Amino acid sequence: MILCWTLSSSSVSCDAGSQQIGFLLGSCGVTVALTSDACHKGLPKSPTGEIPQFKGWPKLLWFVTESKHLSKPPRDWFPHIKDANNDTAYIEYKTCKDGSVLGVTVTRIALLTHCQALTQACGYTEAETIVNVLDFKKDVGLWHGILTSVMNMMHVISIPYSLMKVNPLSWIQKVCQYKAKVACVKSRDMHWALVAHRDQRDINLSSLRMLIVADGANPWSISSCDAFLNVFQSKGLRQEVICPCASSPEALTVAIRRPTDDSNQPPGRGVLSMHGLTYGVIRVDSEEKLSVLTVQDVGLVMPGAIMCSVKPDGIPQLCKTDEIGELCVCAIATGTSYYGLSGMTKNTFEVFPMTSSGGPITEYPFIRTGLLGFIGPGGLVFVIGKMDGLMVVSGRRHNADDIVATALAVEPMKFVYRGRIAVFSVSVLHDERIVIVAEQRPDSTEEDSFQWMSRVLQAIDSIHQVGVYCLALVPANTLPKTPLGGIHLSETKQLFLEGSLHPCNVLMCPHTCVTNLPKPRQKQPEIGPASVMVGNLVSGKRIAQASGRDLGQIEDNDQARKFLFLSEVLQWRAQTTPDHVLYTLLNCRGTIANSLTCVQLHKRAEKIAVMLMERGHLQDGDHVALVYPPGIDLIAAFYGCLYAGCVPITVRPPHPQNIATTLPTVKMIVEVSRSACLMTTQLICKLLRSREAAAAVDVRTWPPVLDTDDLPKKRPAQIYKPSNPETLAYLDFSVSTTGMLAGVKMSHAATSAFCRSIKLQCELYPSREVAICLDPYCGLGFVLWCLCSVYSGHQSILIPPSELETNPALWLLAVSQYKVRDTFCSYSVMELCTKGLGSQTESLKARGLDLSRVRTCVVVAEERPRIALTQSFSKLFKDLGLHPRAVSTSLGCRVNLAICLQGTSGPDPTTVYVDMRALRHDRVRLVERGSPHSLPLMESGKVSTERRVKHIFYGHFFLSCCLLEQ
Repeated sequence: MILCWTLSSSSVSCDAGSQQIGFLLGSCGVTVALTSDACHKGLPKSPTGEIPQFKGWPKLLWFVTESKHLSKPPRDWFPHIKDANNDTAYIEYKTCKDGSVLGVTVTRIALLTHCQALTQACGYTEAETIVNVLDFKKDVGLWHGILTSVMNMMHVISIPYSLMKVNPLSWIQKVCQYKAKVACVKSRDMHWALVAHRDQRDINLSSLRMLIVADGANPWSISSCDAFLNVFQSKGLRQEVICPCASSPEALTVAIRRPTDDSNQPPGRGVLSMHGLTYGVIRVDSEEKLSVLTVQDVGLVMPGAIMCSVKPDGIPQLCKTDEIGELCVCAIATGTSYYGLSGMTKNTFEVFPMTSSGGPITEYPFIRTGLLGFIGPGGLVFVIGKMDGLMVVSGRRHNADDIVATALAVEPMKFVYRGRIAVFSVSVLHDERIVIVAEQRPDSTEEDSFQWMSRVLQAIDSIHQVGVYCLALVPANTLPKTPLGGIHLSETKQLFLEGSLHPCNVLMCPHTCVTNLPKPRQKQPEIGPASVMVGNLVSGKRIAQASGRDLGQIEDNDQARKFLFLSEVLQWRAQTTPDHVLYTLLNCRGTIANSLTCVQLHKRAEKIAVMLMERGHLQDGDHVALVYPPGIDLIAAFYGCLYAGCVPITVRPPHPQNIATTLPTVKMIVEVSRSACLMTTQLICKLLRSREAAAAVDVRTWPPVLDTDDLPKKRPAQIYKPSNPETLAYLDFSVSTTGMLAGVKMSHAATSAFCRSIKLQCELYPSREVAICLDPYCGLGFVLWCLCSVYSGHQSILIPPSELETNPALWLLAVSQYKVRDTFCSYSVMELCTKGLGSQTESLKARGLDLSRVRTCVVVAEERPRIALTQSFSKLFKDLGLHPRAVSTSLGCRVNLAICLQGTSGPDPTTVYVDMRALRHDRVRLVERGSPHSLPLMESGKVSTERRVKHIFYGHFFLSCCLLEQ
């Protein structure tokens, strides 16, 4: 079988969706492919010169149709001219929303009638010149540039897409050169011509009588039309020349605006409320508002056709005059079927619109065009979107093109690579959720991109009143492409569902769009959770497992993730953002005691590294104890050890008023860790050698003590770089409440992965300010105090908890003064504020204390949440603007510091009540609030990124385990 197939050769082997096209070719029985010499040379070939069979494609005989490959026909040969009957003339392919490819059959009579209708509507005459920028193998480019032009013996100038990418003004230049009467373009061609326009004096568009805008069905094409007219009206372009049209593969040309000589007759235009459109109704609104959609007409229905509007869902019932529906056409000049798909053909090509009484309006079938719109005054057709781009979220209809236009309105040239944005919906909890994927410009920074994403979410929420489930930025030129370079939507959606997009920036807001969450942990009337748990154990099922999201692969756009070691991240920040402030230390009066920029921290770390090597004579891998009060010196000493290749151990200094009980702990950590050196300040150095210290421990057994108050001015010859990411980075020592000393080894790989996990969970970026009121010696408090700012680049406002003994309001005043949105504290800090400020809320309010900007206040702990304390804290400072949902807790242990952590986009923490009697038997039984023997348990945030939490049944109890995957 030989079939004339209108297919782009570039989509044969390299473009997304080529297998679907090959499947359609096989179902159509295609055995011969006609192509040009240039396309034939571009196809992949075997060593013998044969073209291989492509995946999913039938075996084809490739035939080059250029004259040098053809023999001259005999003189007595004449082509066989068939009648215009119902035989198939050609098949045009269509890509559906799910990525499948369908073939639309066009009969000979429909082909001829369509050409005649276009000739009448456009007023084509013999010898006219037409400039065609569109793809001449399908849609409007085929109908005008090949079929109708041959019928009317017109001169066609085709401009390939490859030339348009090099010179966007080429089509305008050809119009001027040949004084063309007609031009077929898309709104994108008009837009890029405006971008490349340089006020050329030789442009004259007065010869144009018709500028066909092929994508006039896109309501946002009106902006390109208006802008193009404003610029080129002085070059001879007339307003009545611009003729938008609407088309579809099934109905061919649906409507087109006729050229007219009356310049006083303005085109049809309407300003519609976007909120009303989401409910499928037409409401005229004011043009000054942002939440409106300005639409232009696409002309009248084609000659010989009848059009109506039916409801897009359910029975095809006629719409009322103020309702939006799917446009349906009854005409000869349309497609007839989907090739080989009789069921789908019946639903699309054999539609009988019904009246309100239930009877059909005519005995002739209509064809669904796939276009959403309405018929306005004077029979003008208005299109507001396509069925393929329709997303029904919570019962309201949103169009993907509208979401794209809103996103592009937020400074797209600075962040989006060539305006490449894809919008689609995914099903989550029995409803559709909106996902936006855009290609990020290579020169955009992570901070700027995050700010742009935040503005896009705000714009979509205010204009469309709908939440975005996920906004992802991927590196440039990584999304699947169509043959002409556009984004292949279905392939992009598939990559998103498979988790294979590998975005460089992600902003997920499920709490703003997932509003149909099931009620949490309701009491079961018959079978309780404990019974289900035991039944699953008996049947051998794995239960009680939760996983955090995967970190994914390392992308090139995130510079911090390119480095395996924190020391490298600090060096990179010192070079790229030297004056960016990483740490700010506050004293008891709330003023800045000290601060560190990236370059200041880098230089101090270099000096400390020189001191360790020259004065301490330390080697790679030696352990160094850091005995510092909470502050900047501790941070600089830590990175100085990393620069020198030493392993730091942070140790809480002895209390000056209680040396007898606190100094032995310091000595024990130094000895157990086998520290070769001890670094501290001059004040603590004197304290370690005092009489009180000699009475508590043997001061002669201290390792060499280095005073970092007097640092050398030299720089190290080179900064140490570990040979393996699995080598030891630091030791985390802590003493339990029972007096047991435990030390945890942290490798460089684990440290970087942990910092990256916290960054993603808490959305930490260089523009953020985080207030930290924690002890910086072990656990999550040490990581937040010393490590996270260097990795994520945010500014940490450090508040030593000991300063709250003098000024209990210091922490809250700092949060209010610096307008902090995220803060971390401990239960002791929260308890101190609750007890010390309980009667001072009015005076604090008079001093201007405002906590309304706080988004997350996370209590760092390794225990069950103290619900009474957190609720008292929330109620006490509610009058100062603190929202109860902002207060949450984290959960960690010695070997995994942040199993669960409440992120910035998490839902409200949930509280459940369990039976204490069942807990004594290692069982879980949910009860109602206020029940006897009930115990409240509060949720400790979400499982952190790249973690899996399991409950393991072991003997008579359940053991909770958390695995951190490197």
